[in-house]
Amino acid sequence: MRCLVTGGNVKVIGKAVHSLSRIGDELYVEPTEDGLSLRAVNSSRSAYACFLFAPLFFQLYEEGSLDPDGETFRCKVLMKSFLGVFRSLPSLEKMVEKCLISLNPRASRLVVQLHCKYGVTKTHNLSFQECELLQAVFDKELCANTLRAPARVLVDAVVHFPVTLAEVTLGVSPAGKVSFRNYLDEETEPSRTMVTELCLAEDEFQEVQVQQQSHVTFCLKEFRGLLSFAESSNLPLNIHFDSPGRPAIFTLSDPLLEVHLVLATLSDPNSSSQVHSTTLQARPANGGFPTATPDDDFTGDDIDSYMIAMETTCEEGPGLPSSPTFPQRRPHPGTALESESSAMESDLEGAVPGTPPQKKFRSLFFGSVLTPSQAGTHPGPSQDVLAEDSEGES
Repeated sequence: MRCLVTGGNVKVIGKAVHSLSRIGDELYVEPTEDGLSLRAVNSSRSAYACFLFAPLFFQLYEEGSLDPDGETFRCKVLMKSFLGVFRSLPSLEKMVEKCLISLNPRASRLVVQLHCKYGVTKTHNLSFQECELLQAVFDKELCANTLRAPARVLVDAVVHFPVTLAEVTLGVSPAGKVSFRNYLDEETEPSRTMVTELCLAEDEFQEVQVQQQSHVTFCLKEFRGLLSFAESSNLPLNIHFDSPGRPAIFTLSDPLLEVHLVLATLSDPNSSSQVHSTTLQARPANGGFPTATPDDDFTGDDIDSYMIAMETTCEEGPGLPSSPTFPQRRPHPGTALESESSAMESDLEGAVPGTPPQKKFRSLFFGSVLTPSQAGTHPGPSQDVLAEDSEGES
């Protein structure tokens, strides 16, 4: 795999890595026909993010050769190692002219080269681990409520909450009222705690579709990371959510970039409605997806040995519109770029990614997935997967 990023798009890659560093401590890299996918998932499987960069985002994009099964090579690297390459965003904008990312399975290294001004080239050789592909299958169109707003509006709303706040509650009503409120657990005494609530008018949103009144609580740290990227990219943010306990889905869309952030929400013990789990399915070699059935049991697998992934694709066809946000590049197939041979292991200290607090988060979109050959030997009923207790945020 080879991909060359030039100009301001280098900083876009850096901002994406900074956002993913708030999710997990490992970065999953997968070159596909639809573009380069960067993913992260936290340790409790309650937060997941995916950035998919289309081939036209790059000056050069080669996904690499296929294995005997017809799939491209994919791997995962330590987040702090990859984050160290793009740590200083102002330096990327001022000094870096282009960035070459190459993945050679035989060399067992993910090489990131920064070509800077005055002929300076910085080469980072990162060790990686080969990983499996899992597919988180869910449909955001099934969510009852949808909001779309400029990122600046939401940034101005959450800036009133302290940095130490773990969760925030988003509430909507059929009358068009949208509110953000700091979450208070049952053990907190309201008389000794400051409560902050902001109400936003309907006309501040570009789209408001509310079919039912709902209040969902999710982690604020990961949400802030996506807001920072959306604001710098000048992209509107879409929020899809339903009842408490079901995942909230945040999306950004551009012809050259597609972003998904999926966060678990706190379940409501007073709700008598049954929460249906979003299932994960193995992706067949032909690229299709089987119909979800309630007969898959994910509880008997070792989930730590798998990678969580989500299907994100770009529009196909000759009528692909140009991106108003990112410079569009046309790859040059067959162009060969020589890699530098110097080795420099990235060992910079990075921000420790956070995990959700010790709450009753339902991890409805994560679980282990069996390959088609293993699926027949693990029958059983479907079960909801509760997120593990986290070790806290730093």
